Amino acid sequence: MILFILLFALETLIALTLHGGFIRSYMGDVIVVWVVYCFVQAILGGKNNHYIVALSVMFFAFLVEFLQGIHIVDILGLSDNAFLRTVIGTSFSWVDLVCYAVGTAVEVLGIWTAENYLLKK
Repeated sequence: MILFILLFALETLIALTLHGGFIRSYMGDVIVVWVVYCFVQAILGGKNNHYIVALSVMFFAFLVEFLQGIHIVDILGLSDNAFLRTVIGTSFSWVDLVCYAVGTAVEVLGIWTAENYLLKK
């Protein structure tokens, strides 16, 4: 949960202070899968297959991105809600899908490294 809070704070800082550039445009999308992964693991207690959770989060991010492509915010009548427009997003991008995949790959590499090197006795 602590890692979730720290990563969420970082994502919020990026969203509120940066208006373009590499970090806002790409790293924010890489980091968001880490934020959601940490939140899900905190809720589930970490007693599950970490790889399945990581891939599930990536597919969830893909789903949200595709929903942006069909303008789900407008369909749900949330166009006037700035907060939900920001959280859900309003535009589809193939690059975002790549960023989610890269974030998940880094996450899976971290899980594998922890399991095979850091947590071995």
